[in-house]
Amino acid sequence: MGLELCRIDDRLIHGQVVVGWGQPMGLRFIVLVDDEVAASDWERELYRMGVPPDVDVIFETVDGAAARMAEFMNDARPGILLTGDVEAMRRLASLSPAWRQASVTVSAAATPTTVTTPESTYVLILERGRR
Repeated sequence: MGLELCRIDDRLIHGQVVVGWGQPMGLRFIVLVDDEVAASDWERELYRMGVPPDVDVIFETVDGAAARMAEFMNDARPGILLTGDVEAMRRLASLSPAWRQASVTVSAAATPTTVTTPESTYVLILERGRR
């Protein structure tokens, strides 16, 4: 199982993530990758409140998540990784030797677009799609 989805969404954890993705995918953990949120007790508690008690929320900086990426990818439970912007996802991919391929969704006005590509090219595709 492990990471089933990597999502770029500036809202981070919200209803669409918890209900729209979390319930159908049977998520058991969420990795929220954001340097500022990881450093703020108040923000971590705020995001944690929106998640069911049977789902673990792991708060990491980009560097911390990169160091633990193999652990997240090999977790026996299904999970999702969230960043708030393309730059954070790009940094994470470039720092993580465990990351070979990612299925990334980008929040859009109507429906998220899913792109599966090797780490070396996916950010360029996403950046073009966001213009």
